[in-house]
Amino acid sequence: MSWAFLCDLLSGVNKYSTGIGRIWVAVVFMFRLLVYVAAAENIWKHEHDEFECSIKQPGCENVCFDHFFPVSHIRLWALQLIMVSTPSLLVVFHVAYRENREKHHNQKLYRNPGKIDGGLLCTYLISLILKTGLEIVFLVLFYKLYNGFKIPRLVKCDIKPCPNTVDCYISKPTEKMFFLYFLVATSCLCIVLNLSELSYLIFKYSIKYYLKRHMKKQQ
Repeated sequence: MSWAFLCDLLSGVNKYSTGIGRIWVAVVFMFRLLVYVAAAENIWKHEHDEFECSIKQPGCENVCFDHFFPVSHIRLWALQLIMVSTPSLLVVFHVAYRENREKHHNQKLYRNPGKIDGGLLCTYLISLILKTGLEIVFLVLFYKLYNGFKIPRLVKCDIKPCPNTVDCYISKPTEKMFFLYFLVATSCLCIVLNLSELSYLIFKYSIKYYLKRHMKKQQ
């Protein structure tokens, strides 16, 4: 899978982000995307082939794997990376809309099309709320699908066509557990960064609005 489009998106978003937003981009790019491409993808690459059960009954191994891993961890992680990065497109599109509007009217309509104010501020806040919501949704989804943030060494399966309770073994459970914890930790860090940036922007522009209103009253 090529991740060039996501890298381009993150670099574009970085131009219009606050300081906290740039930290979020760095975390997503360095601690999530690069770790996924460089290491995690290879660990889960042959997870189905390396899943072994103590019986060779035709179909038993497949249904047991499907039961315990309804969606691959690594594919769900990839989907999460794409989904939490997508709301940032709203900001990029809004800035592009401002720039095109200036070209259409052939005059300077904004001091800086990429400056976070007015309508762009609302778009930026919406993107932060969406990113935070998606991070939480995926964490809950991970927890529900796999009955917690854990990867057992041994699972017992009694689903047909298995003739009885079968012991099935997951390959490299310790290594997978390490990357799963890393995934959860970076997701939580991104949630904290998004909430911090959201609070910062609301506080900053609330103070700015209050001071402007106070100055008008004095005049």
